[in-house]
Amino acid sequence: MMCGMRAALLGLLISGPCVTPSTNMQQHAYQPLPEDTPSPVAGESTLAGEDPPDITRFLKVRRAGAPSLSPEGTRVAYSTGVTGVPQVWVVGAEGGVPRQLTFGEPITFHAWSPAGDWIAYGADRGGNEREGFTLITTDGTRERELLAPSDAFRSFGGFSPDGGRIAYTTTERNGVDFDVHVLDLETGADARVLAGRMGLHVAAWRPDGGALLLSETRGEDANDVHLLDLETGALETLFEPEVPAAYSSFAWRPDGSGFYMACDQDREFAGLAYFDVAAGELEWRAAPERDVEGVSLSSDGAWLVHSENDGGSSLLSVVNTRDGSVLDAPASLPRGILRARFGHGSNVLTVTASGPGIPGDIWTWNVESGAVHRATQSASAGLDMAAMVSPEHVDFPARDDVMLHGLLYMPRPGSWEGGPPPVVLAVHGGPTGQVRPRFRAEHQYLMARGIAVFDLNFRGSTGYGKTFARLDNGRLRPNAVLDMADAVAWLRQDGRVDASRAAVMGGSYGGYLTFAALTDLPGLFKGGVSFVGVSDWVRALEEASPDLKASDRLEYGDIDDPEDRAFFKELSPITRVHQVTEPIMVLHGANDPRDPVTESDRFVAAVRAQGGEAEYMRFPDEGHGIRKLANRITAYRRVAAFLERILAN
Repeated sequence: MMCGMRAALLGLLISGPCVTPSTNMQQHAYQPLPEDTPSPVAGESTLAGEDPPDITRFLKVRRAGAPSLSPEGTRVAYSTGVTGVPQVWVVGAEGGVPRQLTFGEPITFHAWSPAGDWIAYGADRGGNEREGFTLITTDGTRERELLAPSDAFRSFGGFSPDGGRIAYTTTERNGVDFDVHVLDLETGADARVLAGRMGLHVAAWRPDGGALLLSETRGEDANDVHLLDLETGALETLFEPEVPAAYSSFAWRPDGSGFYMACDQDREFAGLAYFDVAAGELEWRAAPERDVEGVSLSSDGAWLVHSENDGGSSLLSVVNTRDGSVLDAPASLPRGILRARFGHGSNVLTVTASGPGIPGDIWTWNVESGAVHRATQSASAGLDMAAMVSPEHVDFPARDDVMLHGLLYMPRPGSWEGGPPPVVLAVHGGPTGQVRPRFRAEHQYLMARGIAVFDLNFRGSTGYGKTFARLDNGRLRPNAVLDMADAVAWLRQDGRVDASRAAVMGGSYGGYLTFAALTDLPGLFKGGVSFVGVSDWVRALEEASPDLKASDRLEYGDIDDPEDRAFFKELSPITRVHQVTEPIMVLHGANDPRDPVTESDRFVAAVRAQGGEAEYMRFPDEGHGIRKLANRITAYRRVAAFLERILAN
């Protein structure tokens, strides 16, 4: 969904007469107003050095990410939105003048072929997440469409080790199940190699090209793993534990005898593990009390890299598998959130770094020679990135003594007058996500205007152990709503912000929490901003995309079960929309395949019908988020003005 709670708590959250979602839909059908469809603008020019800067300055800060290295390790393909939408660019591994390759719809992924001749990329239509696949030459002069966009959902499964084929999964057959396909790039032959099921995706090719590792969704934070033999069609289940676990970042040894990965099987946190395929044995290589992530192995098997999630920041580790020696991360690599990955055919690592003062750039590190280069230099739009605010990581107890977590961003002294500043409580999507110390344009702008931001990692968030991530499953779900009240109570007790002037803002699952905050916790917030949120869980779970339905049953419940259905009807904010007394701003893309735009349509219509204040931005060319710069400027200008107004006193 965005990817359950004790019944005793329902009385705290659900009170007053109930209005059923179906009745609400009939009484408050969406009637679009002219101002509900925004007219995007590019943003007027602003002067560098203005204090505080206009929000367009923050939104025009560039970032580079998703690096894919050429086989010889000399060039990097990456994604950046410097043109206003994400496109593929190529630059030398040691830096230089970048070259733009793609010019169409926003790209959704890209990958450099191990053969070196092509780069594959995906693009959907208006954010509907139904991708088409295209090959483009590395100089950008020729393109070849592999699979045109259709009504099917697809998931790219990577190039074969020799670069001659690609694997992918698709719902083309029945619109629901993900079948596994292998497409020969020379002949164009496209073969279905496995009739699949919901939530099935290709995780990695075996080095000889004869088998695929498949990942099958098992709830929001877990998956099972299978090995598909492409010659015989035999499917072997490698991991399907009784207690669901997460397996990711598969890195095969060159001889195909086994693979490294991050997994949390029988552990609270993901460790670094090695799986011997023939023996069927799992060996732990690192088991810290924090999550291992981003495992990658050099093509010759000599170097193994992974990172550890240390309170949101990353600790990078590179090990020589021949002698066990460990390389220290070079001092020239910045601190922050680091994503490291070896390319095909070389011992060169790409390292993507991001943080409050580093929106996102790419370094290359040759682990044999020790040479480190900054490949990209993203523009900062005239802002002093060294002046961006870094957060403080805080822990505090909820009312039931569960330890909650968050990042508190305080505006710099002098950016507000009088007593403590007002605060925006930010709630992330997922729910199995984690807020980490990144550059967030809207956060930094609000702080420049004297508004604090508290990024909350409520129960259900990842990064704090498997148990914490599952504390909101099924009937435990209202506890996450109460976590918002406990966060405000902690802010009030802490005293650094004015908790009586608090707003709530979030996207996807955070959009649902924003709706829930205004319906279930009336009077606690001055108002809220919801992006692509759920207001009616019954309809949202019924209408979810096939990939989401594969995880929803464990995370939420069985919507076909009468008791679960009744529970989610009661949980839905639309059921208690009559309790909304504070102003709300709602944003949604009309092409959203995860949370249909009708989720926001109906909530806005209901608030307006009862005389409440609901500003609405319904983007006709966006999906589950806002990707286009002109739309982002339009959206966040109004969001910022809305928050400044409701928090003024």
